[in-house]
Amino acid sequence: MSDVLSLMLESLGPLLWAALIFTIPLTLLSFLFGTTLGLFVALARLFAPRPIAVVVNFYVWLIRGTPLLVQLFLIFYGLPSLGVTLDAFPAALIGFTLSIGAYSSEIFRGVIVAVPKGQWEAAYATGMTWGQAMRRTILPQAAPNAVPPLSNSFISLVKDTSLAAAITVPEMFQVAQRIVAVTYEPLILYVEAALLYLALSSVLSYLQTRLETRLKRYGGFLEIRS
Repeated sequence: MSDVLSLMLESLGPLLWAALIFTIPLTLLSFLFGTTLGLFVALARLFAPRPIAVVVNFYVWLIRGTPLLVQLFLIFYGLPSLGVTLDAFPAALIGFTLSIGAYSSEIFRGVIVAVPKGQWEAAYATGMTWGQAMRRTILPQAAPNAVPPLSNSFISLVKDTSLAAAITVPEMFQVAQRIVAVTYEPLILYVEAALLYLALSSVLSYLQTRLETRLKRYGGFLEIRS
């Protein structure tokens, strides 16, 4: 037992460092870029001319219908065949951004559609343009309802970043694999990595619950508004 604890303590530093330098930045950047992309994709699907809507619908269909791991392999290992070579971290960032963009577009599309039609009519009645109505009336009402599903996507993304190990990003799971290659103790190291992912997810789940409670208190969700 002492050997197990000693190994886990020795491995904890490298694992936490990998989480700080790669796992957390990859998660935050992918979520930021992905949700921004998802909002524009949702708006294009709802309001853009048909040719543009067809293109973005195809993008969403393609990303949601193929495994994320395959997408990462295509970006990192496949694109060099076309003369496009990316480092591991940018390749992972692009892959996760495209994935979050597709899934979050469905979330944004749903919450925008859920805003009552009368809100549009009221905005137009006050002389707002489409852009002003969207910015001042529709999105502020839709945004709180997007918090729970987007929070769930963010928590899932933390765990999904472990897939970046497959394209050589030295994030937390790959560091665990490297230590296993030296110590030949896969059970101990993979359990430790799993516990760290669990800890991160638990903290985020707690913060999500607090945020949702606060939104409910101030009538932030659709059922409270109505």
